[in-house]
Order: sequence, then structure tokens, then C-alpha cells
Amino acid sequence: MVAEAGGGVGFRSERGPILIALMLSTGLVAIDSTIVATAVPSIVHDVGGFTSFPWLFSAYLLAQAVCVPVYAKLSDVLGRKPIILGGIALFLLGSILCGVAWSMPALIAFRVLQGLGAGAVQPVAITIAGDIYTLSERAKVQGYLASVWAVSSVVGPTLGGVFSSLGIWRGIFLVNIPLCLLAGWMLIRTFHEKIERTNHRVDYGGAALLTTSLSLIILGALEGGQAWAWNSSISVTVFVVGALLLGAFVFVERRAAEPVLPPWVVSRRLLVTTAMISFGVGAVMLGLTSYVPTFLEGALSTSPILAGLALAALTIGWPISASQAGRFYLRIGFRRTAMIGVTLAVLGSAVLALTAHTPNILLVAAGCFIVGLGLGLVATPSLIAAQSSVEWNERGVVTGTNLFARSIGSSLGVAVFGAVANAIYGASPGGEADPRAIVAASAAVFLAVLISAVLTVAAVLAMPASIGNSQAKETEAASKTRSPQD
Repeated sequence: MVAEAGGGVGFRSERGPILIALMLSTGLVAIDSTIVATAVPSIVHDVGGFTSFPWLFSAYLLAQAVCVPVYAKLSDVLGRKPIILGGIALFLLGSILCGVAWSMPALIAFRVLQGLGAGAVQPVAITIAGDIYTLSERAKVQGYLASVWAVSSVVGPTLGGVFSSLGIWRGIFLVNIPLCLLAGWMLIRTFHEKIERTNHRVDYGGAALLTTSLSLIILGALEGGQAWAWNSSISVTVFVVGALLLGAFVFVERRAAEPVLPPWVVSRRLLVTTAMISFGVGAVMLGLTSYVPTFLEGALSTSPILAGLALAALTIGWPISASQAGRFYLRIGFRRTAMIGVTLAVLGSAVLALTAHTPNILLVAAGCFIVGLGLGLVATPSLIAAQSSVEWNERGVVTGTNLFARSIGSSLGVAVFGAVANAIYGASPGGEADPRAIVAASAAVFLAVLISAVLTVAAVLAMPASIGNSQAKETEAASKTRSPQD
């Protein structure tokens, strides 16, 4: 299946209902990523478990990240529709159970279920967009999908705060019920695909080894320096066992008839470099998302709302540039477009790093906005280049690998940035309560973000100038995925 040409992009076009359904599906994941944080005090007050509440986030992120490669492969085998509908169903079930959770351990377990659903929804939604839109249309569509995250960055915390203030924190999960039902109904009604049914051998062993090994490695990165010391026995054990299982996975995949992560993914230069770019994007994005609010609130006593709005500049800049990326890469190519984007990301990160010791909310917002503009011109062209270099039956794996690399970058980035910040807090008598320590720690983190952006430049430079012959074929071929009007 390849993109179907023509028809325009937008809600009123023939594929508009599918686009709306994809945005709704993406919105489930986007809002859930931001809505929980503001309700934590109410949740802890009701069900207890203060020392365990960070697992509400870690468990969700871990479950979401590790299952992406598996879902991506299954979408290439079984089709996009059953996988994304299954993900929505899992997310719906997890949301209902979270809404009736009776203890913190139960809530954490149900958050895992939500994460398993989210791991199917986001990558498959982006893959579907790659299937039904042409090369010239995809950037604008990515802008639509990215705008969902921009809106969610404002709506999520606000909605969470409202539910929390009203004493009905369970509503932050139960609100997903109508959204899930609507998204699922629209996909069932509007999105149709034709799959050539063949016999497949599911790589259960590889999927189990990959999921387990990645779970341990990401868990070690997320909890190292937080739940346990980096040099503790449990930290070493988690990383060693994870690495051994990952080695076993590589061994098994070489002999699997249909490997869940085919070897060609890491043998093609374009796919490797775009994954490295996505890794850097994840590190930069989560580094700023995690520390900009703390920096402004601790250094300037800024209200959480203003700090959130300053950070929202990042997610506002992204969809603006992402929607225009197509104009650039169709004229100057994917690599040059990505280079413009990563240069902007470096510039914005430099603004934050150089002005951190003289805090100013407007400068922080400006720096975040510039970084957001840059990331939109990096993430969108690199992802579309990777998608356009392969055929339909490989696009799910390629999209999943790209997004998985971003998740790994986010996890490892947060771990490294956290270690840097904690070292500075530990050396200060006032610790995290000392504004000077907060400024110093934030400045160090922003410098680390800048270094991450500079390293991403190297990945962009290593990206091939051409994406291959499939680019020309794609704009001419007829699609097997049809909208209802076809």
C-alpha cells in the first residue's frame, strides 16, 4: 500500500474524516501524557502511596515504549486497522480501571495497561497518515497531528487541575471513555484497507525477548539515581540482565522467519541516521519539558500556569514548522530541511543555556519557541524520509523504530539530565529548595540539552541526500487504502 494521490488535505477533504479520527486517537495519548501530573496530590490524598507515585509516570512510559516495535511489526502483518483499534480498546480498558482504582499499586498496574494501548495508537496513527497521504501532503498532515500535542500541553494540565480542585481526580481517566469510543467509531466507519492475506509466522520468542530486555534497560534509565543509586547492585543487575537478553534477541532474530525487528532496519543508512535524529529529538524535547517549569518556578517564583505557558511555546513552534516542512523538503531535500531545523534547535538551546544564570521568562519562552520550530523541521522530514524509502509492508516497522528511538532518547536523556541536576542539588546546602541551586542545575541541564542538539547535527550530516527510488514511485502508484468515497 502506498499513498493515494490527490483529494487535498484538511477536514473537508475526502480523507478528512480519517484525519479527524487519527487526531482524536493521537489526542488520547497526548492528553494523558499531561493531565495526570496536576492531579497527583489529590490522587495521593485519596489512595495513598506517596513514595510510589512517580511510578504512575514511569510505568506508563515504560509500557508505551517497549511495545512499539512489536505493534509496528504486527501492523505490517495484520494491517493498521486492527492494531490501532486494539490499542484504543486497551487504552479504554486501562482508563476505566484507573478510574475505579482502589490503591496506588492497582492504579500503577492499570497505568501499565493504558501504556500498552498508547504504544499501539501513536505509531500506527502516524503510519496510517503515511499510507493515505502523498509525499507532498505528509508534512501538512504531520502538522495537524503535532498540533494535537500543542493543544494538549495546555488543555491537559488545565483539565487535570479542574478535576483535582473539584475533588474528582478519577475524572481525568474516565474522560477518556467518550474520546476512545468516538475515535474507535470514526476509524471503523471511515478507514478501510485491503490486506493481502498470507500465512505468517509470528516471532513470539523475539517479541518476548525484545520487550523484556527493553523493559529492563529503560527501567534502569528511568529509575537510576531516583529509586536506587546508579552503582547499586539492583541497578547493575537490571542493566546487565537487560543487555544479555538484548544479545539473545539479536541471536534469535538472525534465525527467525519473520523477525519482529528485521536486520535490514539497522543496515540501511537512511533508517539508522533518521533513528539517531529521532533519538536526539527525544532527548532535547524531554530535557526542556522536564526542567523548564522547575527552572522558572524555582528561580523566578513564577506561577505554574505561566511556567506551563512558557513551555507551551515549544509545542506551539513544533506544529507551525512541521506543517510547512513539505514546502522545504520538496524544494531543497530532506537533509537540508533537517539541517535548517537542527540549526534552529541548537540556536534555541544556546539561548536557554547562555541566559540561564540571568533568568527571564520571555527569553525562556523565546528559546523554547525557537527549539520547537527547529524540532518540527527535524522530526517531520526525517520521519517522512524514512517512511518514503520503504514499501507498505515495511512502513509500520520503520515508523515504529523511529518513534521508539525517540522514546529511548527521552528516557536516557531524562536519566542523564536528572543525574546532572541531582549532583548539583546534592552539593548545595539548601538542596532543591535553594534558588541558586535550581539556577545552577537548570543551567547545567540546558547546556546538556545544547550538547544533545549539537550531536544531532552529526546525525543529520550523516543522513543520505537521496531517499531512494521509492520516492518517485510513491507519488504515481495507486493506493490499496481507500477512503469511503473511493
